[in-house]
Amino acid sequence: MTPEVIAFGEPMLEFNAVEPGSLREVHGYHAGYGGDTSNFAIAASRMGSQVGYLCRLGDDDFGRNFLDLWQSEGIDTRHVVLEKGSVTGIYFVARTGSSHSFLYYRQDSAASHFSSRDIPEQYLRSARVFHSSGISQAISNSACDAVFHAIDVARQAGVLVSYDPNLRPRLWGVGRARAIILETIGLSDFVFPSLEDAQLLTGLEDPEAIADLLLARGPQMVALKLGSGGVLLATPQGRRVFPVHPVEVTDTTGAGDTFAGAFVSCYLQGKSLEECAQWANAAASLTTTGWGAVNPIPGLGAVKKLLDLDLKTV
Repeated sequence: MTPEVIAFGEPMLEFNAVEPGSLREVHGYHAGYGGDTSNFAIAASRMGSQVGYLCRLGDDDFGRNFLDLWQSEGIDTRHVVLEKGSVTGIYFVARTGSSHSFLYYRQDSAASHFSSRDIPEQYLRSARVFHSSGISQAISNSACDAVFHAIDVARQAGVLVSYDPNLRPRLWGVGRARAIILETIGLSDFVFPSLEDAQLLTGLEDPEAIADLLLARGPQMVALKLGSGGVLLATPQGRRVFPVHPVEVTDTTGAGDTFAGAFVSCYLQGKSLEECAQWANAAASLTTTGWGAVNPIPGLGAVKKLLDLDLKTV
């Protein structure tokens, strides 16, 4: 299998509290899978694309869990490295009402040791899309260098670059993050920022003004995720807001990653940017109806069913 889409980043095993309360108060956790680019890869695969993943994992049970997961999802793992003596990152999720809190254990993880030397250049040149994120850049200097090297290889080969800024101030200072993320946006074709991240990056509040600023850096398309307000699809040719689908929201974890993965997959299937936004919005909405980042990610059939249902209710 030659993947159409190749994603790079850090996967992390997720421990989601089974009851509300702070991490000091809860007594049980449901084990699951997280990591923004891993979620993206699974979403793209479930939507029908051939996907490959790049990373370093600890040579531990958690790392092997991810290999099992990706292989069960049909994701190509031939360039995933199991690193002896290193660990796979984990995080804990607690919830109080509709808010979540996170505790990460990722310092010096195997993923943070990834470097430009680990980029399989010929493999990447054979793809149609390369995807990464601000988190992938934030975990270490060598991983950040690897993202830029991969983008350079992709662009020279005519491979589209997909990017989710996913700004996490806990991982790096806002000044450094802003400089690197804005530079990467200028090297990307498709950009998927959240409104909150984009406001922090640009210092602007208005979505339209943010779209203007980001498009001026050079991407073909910016899909500005507005949370409950839907998504603003912005291109040099025009703008359109796509509202969220009316579903019963349980957990929003990974919805933005699913949006990006579904969007890219739909684009590779020949859909217009507007159709991609519609399908991706439906996929992201369905993701919020279950717990965790991975389990509720829908397949192509479920997304089509929701879109058909929407058409019938108009």
